[in-house]
Amino acid sequence: MSEGHIALDDQGRLLLGGVLDHRSGPELRKAGQALLRSTTRQALVLDCSGVSYSSSVGLSLLLAFTRDARAFGRELRITGLTPDMSKIASVSGLADVLALEPATPA
Repeated sequence: MSEGHIALDDQGRLLLGGVLDHRSGPELRKAGQALLRSTTRQALVLDCSGVSYSSSVGLSLLLAFTRDARAFGRELRITGLTPDMSKIASVSGLADVLALEPATPA
């Protein structure tokens, strides 16, 4: 498994990938917040299709990024959740809080 990573592509998509767990979470949190702060785009997509594994830390990151985006006056839509993340989001009620969209075709 690879370490977690997040990047902003030239189309305004945040690309979240790798392993989202207690080791990668704190750095991803800081990096994602910095990217959300630095962009001038008002509407962003957080693409999670590169996530290979996620503990509950992954959903915590999605909530934190959603709060950060709102605080910076940005709209954040989330796509490409793994089946496990989608299931947990649905069961926990987070699907109603997060702006989830179906994965975009490759």
